[in-house]
Amino acid sequence: MSTESILLVVVFFAVVLLCVKPLGLYIANVMEGKPPGLSKFGPLRVGASFEAALYRACGVDAKSEMGWKQYAIAVLVFNTLGGLFIYALQRLQIWLPLNPQQFPNVSADSSFNTAISFITNTNWQGYSGEVTMGYLVQMSGLAVQNFLSAATGIVVAIALVRGLARHSAQTIGNFWVDITRSTLYILMPLATLVAV
Repeated sequence: MSTESILLVVVFFAVVLLCVKPLGLYIANVMEGKPPGLSKFGPLRVGASFEAALYRACGVDAKSEMGWKQYAIAVLVFNTLGGLFIYALQRLQIWLPLNPQQFPNVSADSSFNTAISFITNTNWQGYSGEVTMGYLVQMSGLAVQNFLSAATGIVVAIALVRGLARHSAQTIGNFWVDITRSTLYILMPLATLVAV
């Protein structure tokens, strides 16, 4: 191993270790519904009214918590619906808008494979996206599911931590609240930061 490679590994681990405490506290505060500690005017305060409006529109009681079985069922329902949506977009794309190249419908096996890979966050692609899928399928299906599968991974990890920390409690949080918070306050700011 060269000196540059060793130095790169050392710098990488140093950066990761420096980020552990602030990012860990930020994520913990976000997932518990507390201000993230940035300031009074931080993203959580700005987004709290939007978050509450989302809960009202979807009929979610943000204060109610779920047991592990309810939480697991919510995760499975959420991902099943996401997979069916991606599958349907691919199978119906010839009749959907934003397909200026008039790509035909994706085959059933490729659609199923793609849908499963995107809801499990493996994102395996057995096709060339630019010559197989129209813009609507790529934007509304694949890009959205890239985001939501990452959010699902975060909330499952948070539920596991809560389950271990609350070993005598009967609840581990609310999946719908957790998925909303991880998307609004963790993934959206991260995506914005990386895009800029």
